[in-house]
Amino acid sequence: MKLIMEKCPTDMCHASTLLKLDDEKFLIAWFGGTKEGNEDVAIWIARGNEDYFEKPAILAQSDEAHWNPVLFRINESKIIIFYKVGNEISKWRTMYRISEDNGESFGEEKELVKDDFGGRGPVRNKPIRLASGRILAPGSTESGIWKAFTDCSDDDGVTWKKSSEVEIRQLEYIEGERTVDKKDSSIPVSEQSFYGRGVIQPTLWESNPNEVHMLLRSTEGKIYRSDSQDGGRTWTDAYATELPNNNSGIDMIRAENGRLFLVYNPIGVNWGERTPISLAVSKDGGESWEKLRDLSSGDGEFAYPAIIQDEEFIYITYTYKRKNIAFWKIKK
Repeated sequence: MKLIMEKCPTDMCHASTLLKLDDEKFLIAWFGGTKEGNEDVAIWIARGNEDYFEKPAILAQSDEAHWNPVLFRINESKIIIFYKVGNEISKWRTMYRISEDNGESFGEEKELVKDDFGGRGPVRNKPIRLASGRILAPGSTESGIWKAFTDCSDDDGVTWKKSSEVEIRQLEYIEGERTVDKKDSSIPVSEQSFYGRGVIQPTLWESNPNEVHMLLRSTEGKIYRSDSQDGGRTWTDAYATELPNNNSGIDMIRAENGRLFLVYNPIGVNWGERTPISLAVSKDGGESWEKLRDLSSGDGEFAYPAIIQDEEFIYITYTYKRKNIAFWKIKK
């Protein structure tokens, strides 16, 4: 494990995303500032490898809070970075920038879906490209009952069409009531995050052409799942898996041999501790899981993972005590 910064340039950093640029270099992005949700929080990026990362630089900043960058490669040279902008999570907007030079520079900021408030495109985890060529971005909204969805693009990210919504049916939530009192949780998230109930922040995989699945963060002490048989246009209701969840981010990939690798906090308490952070594998399409190892444990927050792969290795980043970003390279 490597920490990518000698010293974080901001009071806190969180919610990393990573992309492999070439055999020797990665691009990592995250949000950082004085405190999650504050107006000075910006999108930061750093380039490097398992031995050395360059000094971080600001990619996007304004007089509003920035959140949850997501990197995705369109083709060999074209990369897109999505991120949220807005002080209220329930009304944030999705912005994006495009790099035409393999991540060396990024163009002007644009809005993904004009006049959208609530968040289109990927909310925290990376999109996937289906066998059909369609790009599927995992999204969600946080207003009252939390719901997930996918955004579909059949023109390489130029236009997007929202799928049916995914929710836990018959879930009750009283408007204005916290799911957990903030004073009872040590997790340093924005206070508005403690309102609402349901599933958010899906992570996706395709098992067969047009057969797509998502695992979801939830408020219910378990990771939930939903399935689609039509390339992500419509989805089943969310249903619980055997995996515990502490209402914190998860991410996964599907390897070429069909194995699924998941990074998560194995804590089954709503707003529970974000330690340890662990890597698990499924060899049966997500029906059962085996924990391979804890990546970090002990006091502190180890959370919000991102995971990608190449032919030989998987690569993982996650928040390390809100003071750094951890980077792993693991043989498959």
